[in-house]
Amino acid sequence: MAPQERDCCVGPPERHNKIAAVHQATLPIVHSTRPRIPPPQPQAHTSLASSDRIESNQIGGSHQNCSARSQRAHAANGVEARGGACAQGGMGSEGRSFNGVAGGGGGEEKMSTAAAPVPAELPTSAAAVDISLPLQEMTPRVIDLCKELVEGWSSLDSSCFSISTVSGGITNLLLKVSVKEGTDSESAVTVRLYGPNTDLVIDRERELQAIPYISAAGFGAQLLGVFENGVVQSFIHARTLTPSDMREPRIAAEIAKQLHKFHQLDIPGSKEPQLWNDVFKFLKKASVLKFEDDEKQERYETISFREIKDEVKELKDLSDLLHAPVVFAHNDLLSGNLMLNDLEEKLYFIDFEYGSYSYRGFDIGNHFNEYAGFDCDYNLYPDKDVQYHFFRNYLSDRPSEVQVQDLEALYAETNTYRLASHVYWALWALIQAKVSPIDFDYLGYFFLRYGEYKKQRETCFSLAQDFLSLRSG
Repeated sequence: MAPQERDCCVGPPERHNKIAAVHQATLPIVHSTRPRIPPPQPQAHTSLASSDRIESNQIGGSHQNCSARSQRAHAANGVEARGGACAQGGMGSEGRSFNGVAGGGGGEEKMSTAAAPVPAELPTSAAAVDISLPLQEMTPRVIDLCKELVEGWSSLDSSCFSISTVSGGITNLLLKVSVKEGTDSESAVTVRLYGPNTDLVIDRERELQAIPYISAAGFGAQLLGVFENGVVQSFIHARTLTPSDMREPRIAAEIAKQLHKFHQLDIPGSKEPQLWNDVFKFLKKASVLKFEDDEKQERYETISFREIKDEVKELKDLSDLLHAPVVFAHNDLLSGNLMLNDLEEKLYFIDFEYGSYSYRGFDIGNHFNEYAGFDCDYNLYPDKDVQYHFFRNYLSDRPSEVQVQDLEALYAETNTYRLASHVYWALWALIQAKVSPIDFDYLGYFFLRYGEYKKQRETCFSLAQDFLSLRSG
């Protein structure tokens, strides 16, 4: 995926914002003494120490072509990987134990959905917080918002509050707001402030329509309130996964099980897949950019948007023949959007900004592309055996009983939409090259992702065509 910011916690890309290069703003931490305060409803898990399977944060110098999004996740991950860290988000306040049973299913014809619980009416506010202000200047407004939106906090004195920066970037600024009295345990929430120009790459209306239902169904942080340019959510303790964590068989199996459960959600509204609508929207915006920097403009002008448009149409036509199930998809399941409480063995999905109805294979193929890690080494893309391990755990709670034909179908589907993932984030990067204030070579990232698309095109197209021939025969 593309560079990303995280909106969940210390380590991950601030909101997986794809905007990545986690150039986090170093903002001061505001502390104060505070009297007794009732805790908000969400419950925080115990913080955890990093396990011995966590990689060192020293992954070598930043690769120029490293995913901005992943860079950002990497920056955040540095904090999480060194010890316990706070994180917002998660698969419900209870999380999910590795020993839990995933909803199973057979082949794609057995895909089913579960209506998401109707969310309780949420507190809302018309107030906004200027994200460009220094933390000390925005603190009074953030405190007022929390008093207004968090149940039980309205009567607290402002001196009870402590505010610190979890992560920051162009897409979001994530703040931890804590209240504490004496030696009592601390209660905290997270406040996510949307960054400028986010509407160019994120459909906020779509996000805000879905998040209450995702939250009510037990995924992600508990949504506590909504205001003009952000949300207030619960706070939990976990660490951000690293790309190598995702490749560990035990963790990969759990990701697969949870992803299947996530894909069963029935979110109210249109069920039309949004992938190609989003791709063509990005393509339209990306094809009419003008850069003030002459060198950037010169590089930009080497791009053939006619070629890209033709490629997208051909890829869409081919993928349509696969009849991939349409599910509510995360669409950005990189390591930075996965959290793990090692002590309780609970895995959490976070950051649903790019969530929408889409194709099952796109969500899985996009996740596999993220095995490339912070250095964007696509040689780490999982081989067939590794993919089948994931598929077996995705398709059934009895992995050994999954039929070969179901594995073959999902393999063809995933590796076709793998290409769509490269195109999606390549076009995303072009828009970021124009609007992002982060000092990152987004143009270079475009060429990296589109180059990988062209490199893998023939193999993936042949795989899909061979599968379709066998199926029709």
